[in-house]
Amino acid sequence: MKLSLIQAATYVLTLFLLSSCSDDDVVEIPVSPKTFVLVHGSFQGPFAWQYVKDQLIKKGQKVVVVELPAHGEDKTAPATVSIDVYRDKVISVINPLEGKVILVGHSLAGLVISATAEKVPDKIEKLVYIAGFVPANGQSLLDLSSTDSTSLLGHALIPSADQLTLDIAAANVAPIFAQDGSADIKKLLMDNKRVEPAIPFINKVAVSAANFGKVAKYYIHTAKDMAVGPALQKRMVAAAPGFKKTYTLDTSHSPFLTQPQAVTDILMEVSKL
Repeated sequence: MKLSLIQAATYVLTLFLLSSCSDDDVVEIPVSPKTFVLVHGSFQGPFAWQYVKDQLIKKGQKVVVVELPAHGEDKTAPATVSIDVYRDKVISVINPLEGKVILVGHSLAGLVISATAEKVPDKIEKLVYIAGFVPANGQSLLDLSSTDSTSLLGHALIPSADQLTLDIAAANVAPIFAQDGSADIKKLLMDNKRVEPAIPFINKVAVSAANFGKVAKYYIHTAKDMAVGPALQKRMVAAAPGFKKTYTLDTSHSPFLTQPQAVTDILMEVSKL
């Protein structure tokens, strides 16, 4: 009897809290909130996740955004950065967290989350790729991107004299990463752009069926992508083990900026599968 009274009181309190909020203020309270770890891609940083992060938190989820070395505000020298350095940064973020995480990677970070899953598969509930590179064992970003006939990114890259960094002319940033974005979103991308470490583009990634292969995977395709072509996205998914479901958004390479609600909705659906 005592238990049923407690359950009834909890139910009444929940109804009261929800009824006291306007539609705009409602915070969804899931039965089991998940922990999302979000990893940005090249020429971007944690700023790229701000809208999706806020929306996930409003829905009661836990969110951790990773800042890769030599991106955002991080001062790591680009010459010291590799895919393994990126991977180890993500692992250092995941390991202290309680339970398993949903690890989300965009673009270049597809390689990073794949390498992470190979090392700590038991810490990852699901992998979610957003226009992300999905390597087979021994493949690099360059190996994959060199088969992409529709991408504008490769031709737009400007290597530094020492070949250690890559840049993009300001005029090419929006057309490649967010041609469907608002003026504010395009400015956000240009204002936060830094030169990109070049070494991770050629690093080979080791993955195995025993580790990487056993983690459930989901892919968000971006149908108007000018950085990672839709055809390449489909080939990578078809070649990789463990994909449970795929989604397609009619967006550019950065849907978390141009259509954040759509990305949030998909991530929430994935969390319940």
